[in-house]
This record gives sequence, C-alpha cells and structure tokens, in this order.
Amino acid sequence: MSSTSPHRLPLAGVLRLGRPSDIWFKPALSVVAAVAPPNLTLLALGRLDLAMYTMAGSLCALYAHNRPYPARARVLAWVVLGMVGGLAVALLAAALTTSAVVLVTVGAVLAAVQKTVCDATRIGPPGNVVLTFISSASLFAPQTAGQLPGHLGLALAAGAWAWLVGMAPGLLRPHGPERRATAQALNTAAAYAGTRGTAEGHARARAACAAAIHAAWQTLLAAGARPDPTRRALEQLLVRAEVALAAPADTDPERLRGWARELRGTGRVPRVEPPRESADELLGVAAEQAVPPRSLRHRLAPLAPLAVRTALGCALAGYAALALGVGRPYWALVTAASLYQANVTLTWNRGVQRVVGNLVGVLVFAALAPLAHLHPAALVLCSLALNFGAEALIGRNYWLGSVCVTPMALLITEFARSQNPAELITDRVVDTLVGALVGFAAAVAVTNRRAGDRLEHALTAANRARESAARLLAEPRPAPRALESARRALAAALVDLRATADAAAGEWWQRALPGERVVLTEQAGHRTLAATVRRQGLVPRDEDRDPAGDRGREPGRTTEDIRP
Repeated sequence: MSSTSPHRLPLAGVLRLGRPSDIWFKPALSVVAAVAPPNLTLLALGRLDLAMYTMAGSLCALYAHNRPYPARARVLAWVVLGMVGGLAVALLAAALTTSAVVLVTVGAVLAAVQKTVCDATRIGPPGNVVLTFISSASLFAPQTAGQLPGHLGLALAAGAWAWLVGMAPGLLRPHGPERRATAQALNTAAAYAGTRGTAEGHARARAACAAAIHAAWQTLLAAGARPDPTRRALEQLLVRAEVALAAPADTDPERLRGWARELRGTGRVPRVEPPRESADELLGVAAEQAVPPRSLRHRLAPLAPLAVRTALGCALAGYAALALGVGRPYWALVTAASLYQANVTLTWNRGVQRVVGNLVGVLVFAALAPLAHLHPAALVLCSLALNFGAEALIGRNYWLGSVCVTPMALLITEFARSQNPAELITDRVVDTLVGALVGFAAAVAVTNRRAGDRLEHALTAANRARESAARLLAEPRPAPRALESARRALAAALVDLRATADAAAGEWWQRALPGERVVLTEQAGHRTLAATVRRQGLVPRDEDRDPAGDRGREPGRTTEDIRP
C-alpha cells in the first residue's frame, strides 16, 4: 500500500471545530490565577515593563494538567527550570550581542532543543511553543549583564507561584487526573462495544479504545506504587474497559458510560467486583513497573529529522523576516516553530490553522487596542481575558485559540511602552506569512526517511509481543504474572504500531508503506489480546445478556471454559 501522495495538501476539515476538552476550564483558570497577581503587582509598582519576565514563569501554569499530582509536582518543576533556562540563554545572548542574525540563530537552536525535549518527554500541551515564544521574544529585549539576575529572579518567583497554582486543585480532588483518564478509557471502550466489533468504523474505534486504555494505565503508573484504595478501584474499572476491548459483543456500553459519568464528579469511585476467577489482586501496574523505561537516547533518536526541520525552518524564517526589514523577526521564528508536527501533512494543517488564526487575531487586536490604551489597568485586564480565551478555545481547534493568542502577544509588547497599532499589525501579518511559508518549505525539504524504518521496527515489535503472548497461551498453566506482562506488552506494542503507522502515512517523499501488513498485524494482535483476556478469566458473567447460560453458577463467578 502506498503512502500519502506527496502533493496532496488537504483543506477539508482543517478548520472544523471539535468538542471542547473535558477540562478546558482548568488551564484557562490556572493561567489567569498565575498571571494576574504578578502583573497586578507590577501595575501597582508602575513597572509593567518587567511583565515579560514574570510572564515567563506564570505561563508554566499551562502545563501538566493531565498528570497525577505526584507526577505533576515533578513535571511542573522541570518546566519552570526549562523555561528559566531558555530565558537565561536568551537574555545572555541579548546582553552579549546586538547582531540580529546571531540572535535569530540562537533562537532557532533553542527552538529545536525545546521541540526535541518536549516531544521526547511528551510534555504537552502546549509543548514547546510557549517556551519558544518566551525565549525568542527575550532575545530582542534590550539587556545588560547586570540585569540578568534580577530578571531571572522574577521569572523564578513567578514560576514558583505557577507551581502552587498547578498543584492547588489536588487539595480538593487528589485523584482527578486518574479519574478523568479512566473515564476516557471507559467511554472509548463503550464506543467500541457499541460497534459490536464488526460495524462500520470498528477498526478506528478499537484503535482509539486501545490507546485510551494504555494512556490510562500510564497515568495510574505515573501516580506511584503506594497502595491506594481509590487507584485500586480505578484499576478494576480499567480491567472492565480491557474486557470491552477484547469482547465488545459481550459488553454493555451503557454500563461503561455510567461508570464514566460517576467518575466525573468528586463522589465515590464505583466499586466493581474483580472479574477474575482466581487472582485476587491486579498485576497490571506491577507488570508495567517491571518493564525498564526506554533510555533518553532511544527516545531522542527518531526525533532527529524533526529537530533539523525546526532549527532550519526557524532560522530561515527569521532571516527572511530580517531581509524584509521586519522589526520583530522572532514572530516569524515562533510561527515556524509552532508548525512542526509528527509529519508533513499535519504540519500543513497546523500552518493553515496558524495563518487563519493570526489573521483573525490581528483584527481582534485592532478592535481592542483603543480600549487597552485607555489605561495600563485596561491593558492588563485585556491581556488576562485573552489568556483565558486562548486556553478555553484552543482545544476546539488551534486556529480558534490563535485568535486570542495573537492579540495577547501584541498587547504584551506594549507593556513596556505604547506602540503604533498599525505598525504592530503589519509586522505581525508579514511575520506570520513568512514564518508559515518558510517553515513549511523546510518541513518539505528535510525528509524523514526514518518514518518507514520506524514502522518496520514497530511491526517487528508487535509481532514479537504477539508471539510471546501466544507461546504463554499454549502452556497448560502459564504463570499469571507472566501472562499479565505479556498482555500489557502486546497492548503497548499495538498502540505504538497504530501511532507510528498514522505518523508515517502523513510523511512525504518516502517508499511505499506496508499498509496491508499493518492491518493484518493489528488484527492478529487484537485476537491474541482477546485470547489472553479470556484465558485470565477477565471476561465476566453478564446476567443481563445470558441468564440461561449462567444458570446454576455461583453469584460472582466469571465465564468459564473460554479458551483461545
């Protein structure tokens, strides 16, 4: 099966609005709570010119909302350090040189490093874009070496406040992220069960279900291994989602949706009986923890083409903006950095969304500028409202969030001094178009020929995981822990295979992809996965569906004599 045509530039659906995130209000409120106190303090002191440095720390509150609180504490701390580290490099470069070419080059290298690290560690959303925005803008802020400690201190202080804002919801709902991840897994499992495993769209629903279940297990794993009754109950619910993945025709979708609804609030987690016949404890988390994590080098290696694209595209976009005489080349650099996704097709989609959002955004700025110029307090309040709007809308589509991000970025430039709105609008439009065109050209020019190799490796890994599980199934009495580990490994390999295949399908200038092999491997893998679930006695008796077949069994017993 051939890969996507290298000349196809899709437009259908690129600007279509999706459903808002279940927690859209959390990052929106968090960023307002993190930005408002420092900015209002600076307003009272008459030092809004320092707001760029406090914004660097405050914007860290956008991160890690999907992480369990023990993991969130670590992730947010690293984000703050990464933000301040990038800011330090940028400010030092600004203090040492005024050469715009050198500054653009430094910004491009920083953008590539930030993109690579964020993708390798899966820090996101919003990923590298916020980090790159802050560091790139700081490159062109007048700076002296003596000012660095004070400016970095402001960023660190605001970052510490953002850390507290990010952790505060844990006082009221300590298991919120785990509950949401489990609810998402149950809902996708219900959607797959609704297809009965055969209806139109069942393959896509199955892949989504497998990915959501795997993500939920990873969330529980990130929460730590300390015994916890709530997480124990969530594990039991995840097993029910896995049963639906293995036996969709034997699952009641409404029951899964009901459990998911109960997880949305702050009430008690639904308790379900373990669907096992013999094992009285779940081995899932223990099995996951037994697998050694991939090394950082292993995670960074596949991202080399993306890093080169980012560095080259950002540098060329900045140089092009300088050649056109634009006074703020970092806007072109940031536009290019924001485009790069897993493949060229997705990069094109993001480019269209970025251009449309920015062009509409400058119109919003033109309407807000007279109001913002009335008083510094109006400027701060407009910025806070746009911060909230950006995070509230960006989950529906990137372009819609950009409608708020663009005027917010333009207003931030006026914290130091009022500027000509017409000049700002012109520079922003030119930089947006230059950054998008040059950035996309770099994505096309720097081919990712490793995409096909990664797909072959994913196919090999999925086949090995399936064979390992099949060998255990052939044994008369496989060890429960070994079978559980094999099931987890197979599930993870199938999720990785689907993600790799989707990424490779949108990459250009590569050999034909083994699409048929991918489909056959997925089908065989999910059949084996279903067989392991049945062999472990995970498929429960469902009295509502087959009362006659269960007649005479003891209450609470699971389905018997189901063998691969």
